[in-house]
Amino acid sequence: MISKETLFALSLFPYLGFLWFLTKSGKTPRLALIGFYGTLVFVAVTIPAGIYAKVAYNESLANIDWLHGAAEVFLTIANILVVLGFREAIMKIKASSPE
Repeated sequence: MISKETLFALSLFPYLGFLWFLTKSGKTPRLALIGFYGTLVFVAVTIPAGIYAKVAYNESLANIDWLHGAAEVFLTIANILVVLGFREAIMKIKASSPE
């Protein structure tokens, strides 16, 4: 049986492929693309935070509220950037189309 840690590590490869295709297409709104890349920042912050939670508190990251919340801020910011990027693209399309 595959451990959740292994599955988490393996999930990074499809996401990197997703980012590669988004970037290569040149059609993804820049702000949204930054948000999608920001998800990698969230992962990069979450891993050491999880290790720290285990070493310092002998708990999982989800059980240390202040640390978990601090890590989740990065995901929240990334999600906001994705939404704002696509919102901006939709507004540009609406503004340029005749009604």
